[in-house]
Amino acid sequence: MSSLLRVQGRIGQRTLLLTTAAVPLTGWAVHAVTLHRQLAATRRDPLTGLLRRDSYTARARRLLARGDDLAVVMVDQDHFKAVNDDFGHPAGDAVLAATAARLTAWAGPRASIGRLGGDEFAVAVQVPAASLDQRLAQLVRMLHTPVVLEDGRTVDVAASVGAATPDVIGSRDLSLLQRAADAALYDGKHSGRAHLATKEHAKVASINGRRAGRPGTAVWGRAA
Repeated sequence: MSSLLRVQGRIGQRTLLLTTAAVPLTGWAVHAVTLHRQLAATRRDPLTGLLRRDSYTARARRLLARGDDLAVVMVDQDHFKAVNDDFGHPAGDAVLAATAARLTAWAGPRASIGRLGGDEFAVAVQVPAASLDQRLAQLVRMLHTPVVLEDGRTVDVAASVGAATPDVIGSRDLSLLQRAADAALYDGKHSGRAHLATKEHAKVASINGRRAGRPGTAVWGRAA
């Protein structure tokens, strides 16, 4: 066998080995990408693209642990049942998707933005205390902008907003801040403006929007 044929033979065998070795690696790469996409899908709400509750909570706690000038904002759609009843559930879905897009545009990529369930949203965002009132007023305006459906119909929308900050509440505990923000939201329900939580709001017992009143009573903060 000539030297040229021997060299070609060695090159061919080496190429075959490299190609054979690359097959499982390529398979694992595709598998890893698939797993990553599946994991990302489990972290995000399929309708709005926002983080689900667990993922939002984990990210929000990290932000609270390392950042200053943070606010926890609770958002609840007003009259959402009427949207579904009057325009249909696809319109309701469009309103939720629009709300998610507006929250994302308002809070920015470094915030933790989650859909906690139904028409309830939460945001942990870095906002300087001096501009918090202005930023929240901007958010309310955005959330009160009518939503135009694909068929051209316009839906008037509104949302109630409550916010809590660690410096006012005296804690960086996410659950406590959310409870205070939720209580403030309830106090300002249908008011057309955001309400900031005080220390008194942090003392209100609240579970999934249910706010405790006098012994033996309960007031629901998730009214439509």
